[in-house]
Formats: sequence, structure tokens, C-alpha cells
Amino acid sequence: MEYETPLFFHVMEYADRADRDVIDMVSGNPDWEPPEALRDGLREYADLEPDRFEYPPSDGLRELREEIAARRGVDAEQVIVTNGTGEANYLAMARALERGRGDEIILTDPVYPYYPGKTTMLGGTQRFVETDEDGQLDPAVVREAASEETGAIVVNTPNNPTGAVYPEETMEALVDVAEANDAILVSDEVYDHFDLSGTFSSALRYESDHCIVTNGFSKSMASTGLRVGYAVFPEHLIENARSRHMLVNVATTRPGQYAALRSLRETNPAYHEANRELLRDRIAAFTDALDAAGAEYTTPEGSFYVMARFEGFDGSLENVERLIDEAGVAGMPGEAFGDSRGDWFRFALVTPQVTEAASRLAAFFE
Repeated sequence: MEYETPLFFHVMEYADRADRDVIDMVSGNPDWEPPEALRDGLREYADLEPDRFEYPPSDGLRELREEIAARRGVDAEQVIVTNGTGEANYLAMARALERGRGDEIILTDPVYPYYPGKTTMLGGTQRFVETDEDGQLDPAVVREAASEETGAIVVNTPNNPTGAVYPEETMEALVDVAEANDAILVSDEVYDHFDLSGTFSSALRYESDHCIVTNGFSKSMASTGLRVGYAVFPEHLIENARSRHMLVNVATTRPGQYAALRSLRETNPAYHEANRELLRDRIAAFTDALDAAGAEYTTPEGSFYVMARFEGFDGSLENVERLIDEAGVAGMPGEAFGDSRGDWFRFALVTPQVTEAASRLAAFFE
């Protein structure tokens, strides 16, 4: 079996080789400060006893699992601490497929490219349902696509790449679709702290045994290198997920878990609100310049991505490379996220040079 390498790596390498300065708007790596408590936790950990540098419990430090469980309203035994949200999604999708219910995974179009990649790796079959022009997902479309072959329905809210936030009625209906088809709804909620709309609704509120929720601290704590995520499983699905996690990763970083726990306990909500305000300012600056460039664009309700379309300039990899070479701005081609946004580009607003990037794009397209 051959796996397709996501285009992220190609674009980043191309930008690195460019003969000019390039503003990186490719990947969702927050450029702002992590919580001070996270730094304090890592410093403190360096001076702990030698036994703290041994393997942690495979499913995560007990104190961290209990803290997550208390915040999410679940039992700590339902929580597995993973090697980032990426592994959490892998475990969730694997657990959904290995039930033998069906090998089809319903994905949205546009889609975060790692979901279809994981589907292929796990031996599943991809089935795509399109979102509307704002990135919202119509549960009726999912209901029509679901069948006895459906093993899982994978959604991401707030969404990458569209910035859509699925409201309560959407999430409730998706839970109903999963239950009606004996499928598993996998809800990736890693951008939950970046809900700018006030309409975010976690799948956990429905207490369904057909839901797995994944999350992590890469985005909310501005620490993509920390590699601490988690998945919340229904009780009847947890055991095999623990075994797969142990066989694939043994455990995730003990110092990272320690620091994440301290940050959870000590970081004031004002930290997250300040980051949301920063994003609101960046969205306004970037979209104002896109207006000047005559572009069509999405205004994110959550996460930190803007998709843009420029007349007569499709969102191909070739044109991404042109923007790098001629405008000095690196984004992602829309074709990387599925068929429905092939003439769009996706830009991550995680650089202090957002205004400069927008000006460069406006100048390029004037």
C-alpha cells in the first residue's frame, strides 16, 4: 500500500528554498506565547527526581486524565492521553473501523487532509459530503450518505480549513445519524478555544455511546511541539483503544503531560480571550486587504484560517509556488483539501506579518 504525503511538507520545503523572504501561512503553528504556567511546568520538571524521567502510565498521567475528565464531564477511565490530537484521531478512527460494522468513513469536503490519509492507512473507504459555501455541514446530507457500510463520521469543529463552527442543532443531528446507523461520530475539537462565534457545541454534551471526541493542547496552549493530546471514548470502546495506543506509541511525553497539567490548572481564561482578540484583529486586517485585491473569501467563525479565491487564478500547487516566488507569501492550495475548493487557497493567520502578507497579495493581484 502506498501513502500520499500531505502537500504541507512540499509547500514548506519549497518556501524554505525560495530566493526571497517568504511569509509562512502554511501550517497552524500559533506564533504567540504559550501560557507562562506551561513554561514554569517544564522548568520545574527538569529538577524532579530521576524516576520522573521513566515511562509514564501508557494511557497518561492519572492527574492529567482526571483534570481532563473533570473539565469534559466524563470519567477519567474514558480518557487516553495521546501523542497529540493526530494520534487521538488515529485511535478513534481505528476503533470505529475495527468493530466490523462497516469500512466506510464519511468525511467532509473540504477536509483536513490527514483524515483521508488515516482512512487509507487503516484500510477504510473514503466517502465525501460537501459543506456549503460557508463551510457549514447539513446533517441531512450526511444522513443520506450514511448506510450499513458506514463505520465512522469524522467532523472537525471549529473547522480547518473553512473556519466554520457547527452549532448545537448540527452536532445533535450528527449524533442521531451515527446512532441510527450504528456508526461512530469522531468529533475533532482541537480548535475549541478559538470559537469566535459563541456557537461551538461539543459532541460530549450528548452522552452518546456512538461518539468519540478528540482534542489536545497544541493549539490552545500554542505548543504544537509539546505533542500532548487526548481522546474521550465511550466505555465499551476504550479497552482496544488503550492496547493500540500502547502498541503504537507506548506512551506520550511525561514532561509534556506534566507541563500541560500545570497549565490547565493555572492559566487564567483571560489568556485564551486575548488570543481570540488577536485573531479577530488579524482576520479583519487580512480580509480588508483581500477586499482590496478583489478576492472572495471566508470569514472564520472559529480556528485561524481564511480561504480565499482570486479570479482567474486557481488554487493549484503551481500557483501556490508562484505566490511564494512572486509575492513572498506561502499558503496552501485548495486542492489539498478536496475537490470542492480546488480554486481556493488557505492561509493560516499565525504570523505577526498578517498585514504585510495581505498587502503583498493585494499588490500581486492589482
